[in-house]
Amino acid sequence: MLGSVVFVSVELPWSPAHAQTSLPPVTVEAPNAPKTRSAAASNQRTRSARTATANRRANVAADPNRSAQASGRATTEAATGYVATSSSAGTKTNTPLIETPQSISVVTRKELEDRNVQTLKDAVNYTPGVTTSAFGYDPRFDSFYIRGFDVTYTGIYRDGLRQGGGNFAIPKIEPYGLDSVTILRGPASGLYGLGSPGGIVDVTTKRPPMTAFGEVQLQAGNYDRYQGSFDVGGPVPGSDQLYYRLTGLLRDAKTWFPGNDDDRAYIAPALTWKPNLDTTFTILGEYQTSRTAASIGNARTADGKLTNIYSNDPAFSSMDQKQFRIGYAFEHNVNDTWTVRQNFRYYQVGVDAKYVQIDSINDAAQTASRSAWRIVDNLKTASLDNQAEAKFMLGSVKNTVLFGVDYTHAYYDDKIGYGPAPDLNLQTLNYGAQAIASPPFSIFTKQTTDEVGVYVQEQAKFGGFVLTLNGRQSWVSQSTTTTLNGTPQTGKPSAFTGRAGLSYVFDNGVAPYVSYATSFSPQTGVDVSGATFKPTTGEQTEAGIKYQMPNFPLLMTAAVFDIKQDNVLRTNSDNTAFQAATGQIESKGLELEAKLALKPGFDFTAAYTHLNVVITRGNIDTTGNQYSGIPRDSFATFGKYTFQSGTPLEGLGLGLGARYIGANFGDDQNTFENAATTLFDAVIDYDVGKLDRRFQGAYMRVNATNLFDKKFNTCQSGYCYAGERRQVIGTLSYRW
Repeated sequence: MLGSVVFVSVELPWSPAHAQTSLPPVTVEAPNAPKTRSAAASNQRTRSARTATANRRANVAADPNRSAQASGRATTEAATGYVATSSSAGTKTNTPLIETPQSISVVTRKELEDRNVQTLKDAVNYTPGVTTSAFGYDPRFDSFYIRGFDVTYTGIYRDGLRQGGGNFAIPKIEPYGLDSVTILRGPASGLYGLGSPGGIVDVTTKRPPMTAFGEVQLQAGNYDRYQGSFDVGGPVPGSDQLYYRLTGLLRDAKTWFPGNDDDRAYIAPALTWKPNLDTTFTILGEYQTSRTAASIGNARTADGKLTNIYSNDPAFSSMDQKQFRIGYAFEHNVNDTWTVRQNFRYYQVGVDAKYVQIDSINDAAQTASRSAWRIVDNLKTASLDNQAEAKFMLGSVKNTVLFGVDYTHAYYDDKIGYGPAPDLNLQTLNYGAQAIASPPFSIFTKQTTDEVGVYVQEQAKFGGFVLTLNGRQSWVSQSTTTTLNGTPQTGKPSAFTGRAGLSYVFDNGVAPYVSYATSFSPQTGVDVSGATFKPTTGEQTEAGIKYQMPNFPLLMTAAVFDIKQDNVLRTNSDNTAFQAATGQIESKGLELEAKLALKPGFDFTAAYTHLNVVITRGNIDTTGNQYSGIPRDSFATFGKYTFQSGTPLEGLGLGLGARYIGANFGDDQNTFENAATTLFDAVIDYDVGKLDRRFQGAYMRVNATNLFDKKFNTCQSGYCYAGERRQVIGTLSYRW
């Protein structure tokens, strides 16, 4: 799905639908932040902006540890260590987390750095409700579930705009270019439009800071992993209105699968123009290339179980991806009541994937029959979101009203070819010894999607009560062609979705809440009568309680929920050659989360999830069964302590994390289970400047994921995948 809908994909085992030290932080200022201006300041904004800039520079010079501030939308308005206190992802306005009537988590920049996050899946590993283990180790895609529902194509956002994706054309997110990651659990269609009932993940791009800074970083790890990166920014010389940032990365790496690369080149420029205190215009760009293997893992038996025979062949194995994005974020405070915003982005992703798969094994002849595959995907999308926000009092009620109109246009082109490949000799395992020809293309898909959405939201505060209401009308026009010159299948689904939530915030920081939210997403294809499928819809009821200790960085949350997704595709019992949009999945669960930042030097996060995801209406052999690949219980915790001044180990940081992945069924028929497993992660870092002042700004860090190199497999929908092996990465950083 891109911007709106799920793109059609071929249902093959390789498809993502089956596969799939404490540095001083640089933060950004959200435009939604509360602003206090005197009447005099309002009349002299331009001169005040110039004076404020000079004062900020003087203050930073006096206090080198002060965080650099920048303009532009930011998911995290305020954060201490691992604890964020507000986010715009849940409401599209800057809202305290305890006033958002839905379960929401923020992974701050400090947590991303401490865990040395390498992928988006790594970033959300310690978040409740998120399942990242269903498809094992797979560097090709960020594929995961929220509350038992896939969000790979429909639920990943950047800076509030949906990224989308189709088949292999899924944008890769480079964590080094992020400021934070926010996970909103449950339907979000009332604001964002078409999407998964599980929720969304919104990543925030690094923005230009208003004070100069810089960082260079070198990394090396096992499997021949070498990486260099840099991040510099600050005021443009000679200007008090322009600020820049340039972030880049270059990686040359292998993986524990033979002959597989994990290479990347990334460059992301950003420029902010801030002519006065009330206006901000930020341009955000990116160009990225990457190479991984197009097929991951070992051959499977006829019933989907893994063998010890590597399926791919280095002679015909690569997934080359190029992606480009350019966009802007504009905000203007018209007066003390009205603020207007406009966010735009153009995204282009191109993928050329080649791989070999083992189709069958002849034990007697000790050979494996193979086929060669090639997939060429292209994705182009443009998204525009216009917002007008008003803040005002009506009697004793404080109101924040948001009006919005957004539009997304997407074009997706998919070509697939497959043909025979030379047999593999299982005695000699002659990988790479035989030339493998690229097969001709025989499967063609083109899809164009247009979505228009109009939404409105009211946030009303009266005493401790916070009422949040939003609603959205979405119109979609979709055209899909599944042959080279075939007749397009067209559809124009539309739906009204929304959310109603009520919170009560006590003075002591306790905030119970209840909410109801809905979602919808169109589906491609036709039923036995030739009619397009009905859109899949979802509804959730949720109740929870949040606690944010006043004047102390501690946030604790608990939530229970019940989600029903209708019109899920399942096999038509009257004609098994077709599908029918008559299925239903229900997800019920409990989520607990705690985040803590103790000064000096200790940060902690913990999450527990209990999920019961049931196929309430499926096929004959799946109705009433649990949905495969989703652990019934999971627990994750990570903590890090840095020794402070006055101790012999000043500047040394030690961190340890544990991830328990509970037992779950390996197929939707519930015939076998994936065993529970526990993985450990660790970090040790050191502020070299504590050893010698001449090295101030230099840091060393070593991170390990799956510390004890536990070997495990996981299965979903009957297909099995190998889990990630141990990865050790050493980092040397210098920041000024």
